[in-house]
Amino acid sequence: MTLTQAQPAALPVVSGLTHDQVRAVLPHRWPMLLLDRVGKVEPGVKGTATKNVAGTELWFQGHFPNEAVLPGVVITEALAQLAGVVFALAGASEISYLAGIKSMRFRRPVVPGDQLTLTAERAGGGGGFAEFRVSARVAGQVAAEGILTIADPAGQRSVRKV
Repeated sequence: MTLTQAQPAALPVVSGLTHDQVRAVLPHRWPMLLLDRVGKVEPGVKGTATKNVAGTELWFQGHFPNEAVLPGVVITEALAQLAGVVFALAGASEISYLAGIKSMRFRRPVVPGDQLTLTAERAGGGGGFAEFRVSARVAGQVAAEGILTIADPAGQRSVRKV
């Protein structure tokens, strides 16, 4: 006789979170809440979101003011927020941290008027950490891609709040 472990039931797919609904999942607020809409999320597995890039955003005042380009750290943060939503909807605590950037490549500039289509898909992890393969696209072209690690401080002991 062999023992088999029952597979946990999959969490329901979440679709079409508005900006206000995203605020209920993430603790971020203006100007650091970067997701305008979350499309479809398979909790703990993958998700999509959009970020509209407006010329009135604060970083354009000082980042190449004569030729506005969205800073790569802002794109990376938006991707980390999407990964945080995917992680949180699977039962992680409300506050998660960007714990690591394994790789991040920027393929094209992102400028005011662009709309970023963001994707995050879990690629591994455990013990309070989740690794996500992420990408940001503009009109189908890859603008940025990489691998990010998100930490749930309630799920592991090695991350401290400071």
